[in-house]
Amino acid sequence: MTYENFHFELNDEGVATVLIDRADESMNTLGVALITELADVVGRLEQDDVKAVVIGSAKRDFLAGADIRMFAGMVTADAVVEGLTAIHAIFDRIEALHTDAGKPVVAAIHGVCLGGGLELALACSSRICSNSTKTQLGQPEVQLGLIPAAGGTQRLPKLIGLAAGLEMIVGGKPVRSFKAKKLGLVDEVTPPEVLLDVARKRALEAIDAEPAERVIALNVSPDNLQKLALEKNPAGRKVLFKKAYEMMMKQSGGHYPAPKRAIEAIRIGAEDGRAAGVAAEIRFFAELVLTPEARALQSIFFANLALKADTGIDSDAEPKEIENVAVLGGGLMGGGIAAVTTFKAEKTVRIKEIDNAGVGRGLAYVNKFVSKQAKRRRMSPFEIDRFLNRVTGSATWEGFTNTDIVIEAVFEDLDLKHSIVKDVEAVVGEDTIFASNTSTLPITAIAKASKRPEQVIGMHYFSPVEKMPLLEVITTDKTADWVTATAVKLGKEQGKTVIVVNDGTGFYTSRLLGPYLNEAAFLLEEGASVEAIDMAMTAWGFPIGPLLLTDEVGIDVGAHVAVILQGAFGDRMKGPDMMAGLLEDDRKGRKNGRGFYLYTDGKRGDVDATVYAPLGLGPRVPVSKKDVTERLYLAFINEAALCLQEGILRSARDGDIGAVFGLGYPPFRGGPFWTVDEMGADVVVAKLEALEARFGDRFTPAAILRDHAKSGEKFRG
Repeated sequence: MTYENFHFELNDEGVATVLIDRADESMNTLGVALITELADVVGRLEQDDVKAVVIGSAKRDFLAGADIRMFAGMVTADAVVEGLTAIHAIFDRIEALHTDAGKPVVAAIHGVCLGGGLELALACSSRICSNSTKTQLGQPEVQLGLIPAAGGTQRLPKLIGLAAGLEMIVGGKPVRSFKAKKLGLVDEVTPPEVLLDVARKRALEAIDAEPAERVIALNVSPDNLQKLALEKNPAGRKVLFKKAYEMMMKQSGGHYPAPKRAIEAIRIGAEDGRAAGVAAEIRFFAELVLTPEARALQSIFFANLALKADTGIDSDAEPKEIENVAVLGGGLMGGGIAAVTTFKAEKTVRIKEIDNAGVGRGLAYVNKFVSKQAKRRRMSPFEIDRFLNRVTGSATWEGFTNTDIVIEAVFEDLDLKHSIVKDVEAVVGEDTIFASNTSTLPITAIAKASKRPEQVIGMHYFSPVEKMPLLEVITTDKTADWVTATAVKLGKEQGKTVIVVNDGTGFYTSRLLGPYLNEAAFLLEEGASVEAIDMAMTAWGFPIGPLLLTDEVGIDVGAHVAVILQGAFGDRMKGPDMMAGLLEDDRKGRKNGRGFYLYTDGKRGDVDATVYAPLGLGPRVPVSKKDVTERLYLAFINEAALCLQEGILRSARDGDIGAVFGLGYPPFRGGPFWTVDEMGADVVVAKLEALEARFGDRFTPAAILRDHAKSGEKFRG
């Protein structure tokens, strides 16, 4: 049999091998054409000459889920319900192959198996996956503002238990092969080279065999046994769902409707049966796909997808192949950069520090990160050594001759960076790239010390490097395209979402924080409490408030950055003079345990009530939550618009990604430009003008916002 999106083979023993191979995409996803043809494939499998089935992939990944673009044109819930019902019917027929017709159906999983891909695998009688680190299984739909809608909310909890099912679906995080085996999600883990052969063998063995009794969980710890006991009775399930809801609210702040609906669909299935659960699942998905939260989250998803293919340049210049990377600085930033370059990008790394103690700290940071990842992925000692042998360190310039790119992560001092540029160029080759991890200093200014300014670029990482997803690559008018393309490629290899911005003080992300943090300080000066300011912004959707963020960044660092920004942008970036009192009182934030909050043994506590004294402030007064949030988010949005207007940003898309992935802008709001589009530029301008009348030029609307208000044009289309 020949198909457009599948390979079909039937051997002499009656085992059919079906390999998914979507014709019009490099990755398998459930699009309309593939789903339609899958119905034909299932019809072939239902014929008598097929005794057993193996479903795998002809591509590098099994199945990445549904192509959510197919829902874009559906403007009513009824249309969505109709489409989902059709998918359910096909998956139910696959399930019936083994439950009714007695034909074993084995899913052979390698690489990504997410969303609808996992739901397809769940419809099979058993699952075998490869032991590759690239193999991951999950239901991440909540990250797109949706829930599983092809039976996932019903089949997954039944297979692995309610507690584990809730965790996977509501949390949205995938699991790797051995965790999947431990959960009972897969039945066997095997090397990828023999995956299909093993799957065919298991399918053949299962013909006419008695169904094995499934063990939901291998973990017999008291905690796990308690969860299993809870699932078996109505009162226990009530407790389980209550805890799941409370945890979800704590993690999401109640801003996301999808996790709530996921819990409800699972609960209905557990209490009222699968048919009721399926009906709820379909109905809830149809509601969610039309919500503003889903549209915003999907806008981020598609923007991120587009950035994966973006080289960062408009020409066809080719990136340089990078093998050897030097990292200058072994502290938190330098160690983090070295860690992701060693482990994720798999490059050879040499750390340079001023003394052997500093080198040791950098190497220890890498060792700790690699060891943690190795434990999570069940890597062998040989594999661990392979990564750790890639990184070395030195307190001298020995061993830097063959370096392809040097990434400096030293203190924000222009004279220091100038001296480092000169030192580096004295020992490396002529085609070596110099990248600065500066967060505020213009790359143009740093490049003035270079003999080869076209090879100087900014690579602004966020702390902690191994956790924060964004990399901001900064180019000057002299930066060569091949240098930009190389930095972007390396960033992607390090596992980063990369945006390219043009040079300017503070670039994009650091510049946004200037007016945002200043406005928080002005509110504090006017009588608002630390709690009122921070709680207002976390309620609006930021992960932490602006004053806690100041503690985390470092009050001293923030003060240094503020001077740089004010020097570049004038009084528009000037905050209250009172903030100097914090430094005089030796308050640096978390780093020295003295800031806006109390810290005990490194753990944050409540607001430090004594913080108001060095600021010269008296008793706190009640403030309007609406006033706090509007002043802060509008200051943020207006600065983003100015960055686009001035050409710092290449696009509104990059501005949204940078704000969400780098600064914690609420994902369900889609980024600052998406927020403007949702609110209407005319509404945003009117709010800014009202604030301008109260507080002056710092709220003067960007001209680009006024233009969009007049034309009605959207930033994101």
